[in-house]
Amino acid sequence: MVDASLLYFKSEASAALNLARLADLKPQLIERHDFPDGEFKLQLPSALPSRVVLLHSLDRPNEKLIELLFTARTARQLGVQHLTLVSPYLAYMRQDIAFVPGEVVSQRIVGDLLASLFDAVITVDPHLHRVSKLEEVIPAEHAITISAAPILGDLAVQKRVNPFLVGPDEESAQWVAQAAKLHQLDYAVATKLRLGDRSVDIQLPSMNAEGRAVVLLDDIASSGYTLARAAELLLKAGAATVDVAVTHALFDDQAEAVIIKSGVSQIWTTDCIPHASNAVSVLPLIAQTLSLMET
Repeated sequence: MVDASLLYFKSEASAALNLARLADLKPQLIERHDFPDGEFKLQLPSALPSRVVLLHSLDRPNEKLIELLFTARTARQLGVQHLTLVSPYLAYMRQDIAFVPGEVVSQRIVGDLLASLFDAVITVDPHLHRVSKLEEVIPAEHAITISAAPILGDLAVQKRVNPFLVGPDEESAQWVAQAAKLHQLDYAVATKLRLGDRSVDIQLPSMNAEGRAVVLLDDIASSGYTLARAAELLLKAGAATVDVAVTHALFDDQAEAVIIKSGVSQIWTTDCIPHASNAVSVLPLIAQTLSLMET
């Protein structure tokens, strides 16, 4: 980008410096000071160009949303005219409807907040269910979705011979189908019945997994129980191996252990959220998207 900066926080320095190099942006650090009472103070660089990109992935989002608010408003005060948020993981997308009176529809509230702060929002595989397009959630000038399904499909083909892609639930169908089509792979999608945050039941579709190298592909893994239950059933159905490929590694403290205990051989994730399981990077895709925005 011509005369554009990339603002970032220290916790995302590695990704930010790589993205700045790929996208030809000037990296500029946002300083943060934490007070004993739990409040914090931010300090942006005093000199900013008219176009700025802010990198901030919204895993563990509650403090980060306040950081976005403070940063965006201050950037405008410093003269920034076009502000783009790059948030590889977008939080609070699952709650898109009120199932009972008074229930908060967090997707709409967060989407409206981001649209009020940024001219453009770029994210990777947002967890949209009853809404088909990101711009319906974030009514900004540009609301852009990047899919990691192709690079996860590439990885599956590199790691396993003729892998059989399986989505653990109906919501994963869009990503599994996309990755399978790219390499003309067999795929199937299971059905999930959620009994609680850490309790699920899975029903496999009519399929033949006997002797196959199965790769479970999904957008998000948090507790790991959905993937673990699907892996157990696939191995019981005769799969030779079961691996897991996930866009967003939202793993809690027990998730990896839960997944591995089920018989999964390997866990592969993207670097949307930094984790030891990161195997492929979305940063080149993001840099390409930023470049296209300038043309």
